[in-house]
Amino acid sequence: MKVDLFDFELPEDRIALRPASPRDAAKMLVVRPGEGLLDHVVCDLPSLLRAGDAVVFNDTKVIPAQLTGLRRRAEAVARVDATLHMRMSPDSWKAFIRPGKRVAAGDKISFAHTENLCLMGALDATVEEKGEGGEVLLRFEFAGAALDEAMHAVGHIPLPPYIASKRPEDDRDKADYQTIYADEEGAVAAPTAGLHFTPELFAALDAAGIERHFVTLHVGAGTFLPVKADDTAEHKMHAETGRISAETAAALNAVKARGGRIVAVGTTSLRLMESAADASGKLSEWTGPTDIFITPGYRFRFVDVLMTNFHLPRSTLFMLVSAFAGLDTMRDAYERAIATGYRFYSYGDASLLFRDEI
Repeated sequence: MKVDLFDFELPEDRIALRPASPRDAAKMLVVRPGEGLLDHVVCDLPSLLRAGDAVVFNDTKVIPAQLTGLRRRAEAVARVDATLHMRMSPDSWKAFIRPGKRVAAGDKISFAHTENLCLMGALDATVEEKGEGGEVLLRFEFAGAALDEAMHAVGHIPLPPYIASKRPEDDRDKADYQTIYADEEGAVAAPTAGLHFTPELFAALDAAGIERHFVTLHVGAGTFLPVKADDTAEHKMHAETGRISAETAAALNAVKARGGRIVAVGTTSLRLMESAADASGKLSEWTGPTDIFITPGYRFRFVDVLMTNFHLPRSTLFMLVSAFAGLDTMRDAYERAIATGYRFYSYGDASLLFRDEI
């Protein structure tokens, strides 16, 4: 499909720079294909679902994966920024380097706090490989837990570029850009639909007889990369690593078997479950990478309802929601959201999408 089909105009003032407070007070546009659009707030979610449904959350935890350092090559020194996006081994990560032209395979980079760049040796890495678009493989001097500790000492939370370009990261973001149930460290971007949940909303779901389950997909920086191809068939997705336990797969299969619906909180939860489901619609245990790319025409195997934020034009995520609820439906929904003041992107408002087939 032509990528231009997924383009739309978004006014700058619709981009949220801070989340709603409290989190579950954010607006939520309910989209039922063929039935129209309804305005709600996130705390209405239990009343919009049924007893016996299951809500599935991504419990990944955002790590301080944004690093600033100095590349030394003989006497030449250059400042570079690295965004880690996928762990490859206990001591190595794939990363996006900016500016990419400043590094080559074999280069040494020393990372430290931005204000302490003169203090070399805080965390050293070697550029093992260099690929396209500024992507590199970094091998660090530390491994495992020692590397994690060093990253926490010198790194910071990588705010999305559409926020970071407008204001610096601050202490509020350390809490705001993390779900209340974040548990498994490894993400470099938050599963942002989950940012809307509060302990009170969890209690309301429980009281309504709606199950809660957790899967893990470590969101990579590739989620922010623009689609540069003219046709979706030419776009390559970056892989992300995830896990669904055998116990969770069995519990969710039981929900489907008795007629309950699977409600994915976020496109990350949806992509992981769709990766792990077979053609018959049965979910299996999963551990490993997925680069599933969902566009209109995709036949969904497992997820029935999707709660998600409002996404960038021409993005793979807007393509995914268009596949889920229909391109015309989503274009109408986004037009309504823009016209009525919904807030977009990571700290923005939510939508609740019911699948086009149901």
